[in-house]
Amino acid sequence: MTSSISAWFWSERFWLPENVSWADLEHPPPGEQYPRVGQILYALPLAVGVFLLRLLFERLVAKPCAHILQIQAGVQRQAQPNAVLERVYQSKTCPDTRQVEGLSKQLDWDVRKIQRWFRIRRNQDKPSMQKKFCESMWRFTFYLGIFIYAIHHLWSSPWMWEVRQCWHKFPLQPLTPGQYNHYVAELAFYWSLMFSQFIDIKRKDFIIMLVHHLATIILITFSYANNMIRMGTMVMCVHDASDIFLEAAKLANYAKYQRLCDGLFVVFSISFFITRLVIYPFWIVYSVLFDSWEMAGPYQAWYLFNGLLLVLQVLHIIWFYLIARIAIKAIFKGKVAKDDRSDIDSSSDEEINSSCSKNPSQTLKPKDGSHTGILNGDSHDH
Repeated sequence: MTSSISAWFWSERFWLPENVSWADLEHPPPGEQYPRVGQILYALPLAVGVFLLRLLFERLVAKPCAHILQIQAGVQRQAQPNAVLERVYQSKTCPDTRQVEGLSKQLDWDVRKIQRWFRIRRNQDKPSMQKKFCESMWRFTFYLGIFIYAIHHLWSSPWMWEVRQCWHKFPLQPLTPGQYNHYVAELAFYWSLMFSQFIDIKRKDFIIMLVHHLATIILITFSYANNMIRMGTMVMCVHDASDIFLEAAKLANYAKYQRLCDGLFVVFSISFFITRLVIYPFWIVYSVLFDSWEMAGPYQAWYLFNGLLLVLQVLHIIWFYLIARIAIKAIFKGKVAKDDRSDIDSSSDEEINSSCSKNPSQTLKPKDGSHTGILNGDSHDH
């Protein structure tokens, strides 16, 4: 039964163009290699290594940098131990007025004292600026490193300059070591995010990012399986480019370099526009839609991949609208302001509603303790 399910799932007519079979990909010409699904499984143990490397990096590199920049972990004020309030807090961190009044009668506490206890308890769970700095520094280092590596092996690739070559003899295209390393590194990184998301700073978009990481893993895996690797490496490279400036702006934010933070955020906004609203739709998506249709012909998985790429483009447009609003404020008001689509830490109402006088907001990554926004949220939009 397992073999029949596998045969149905990996149907050649779904994943491959006409007149191409899995057997063709298993028998490349001498001296060449085609991708095999089993090869990408090495990303799973590598993901554990990436996660452990991150822990070492944060302890041995990021924390010392935070100390140099005088970003302290901080000591949170502890809420008075109370089993009743703690039990309510575990189910609802912000109880409504009716619940607060009921607790006040039950404990014979003043309503304001109950509200103060929950405020202190929420702040107690709030992550420190140092922790958020370490997380951002790790992501900045990864994005910068993987982008440099991708550009290094794509620069000499003819399909980077003539995108139609992504479909020449597709899918019977040889796999290069650079492509394989790029794919495995990206996949391992996203698997590591799946692990770490359960222990990292908890944010309100936890479920959304969980689904996002899972969808990214599926796309990377299946595009590798049917050898859409030439285009896949360019898609990943385009998305990583702007994230470098995003994480750099967040680091400047946490280090309290406001002008540098604002400048980097504007650069991020410009790079986001160029890579995701110009290069991505008019170069990459256009080629997948039209060049691949002309040179390889449509097949069932073709519709799946194009549909996902178009959905991603719609998200890019929505995200850029929100990012542009913040960038305009940074230019004309001298500071990055609150972002409506940020990933928000599980913190107090006061934090969520406070203005971002010092810490720019950001929609994609970790958030500053007392502000909400792009430079203070933690998520990827790949």
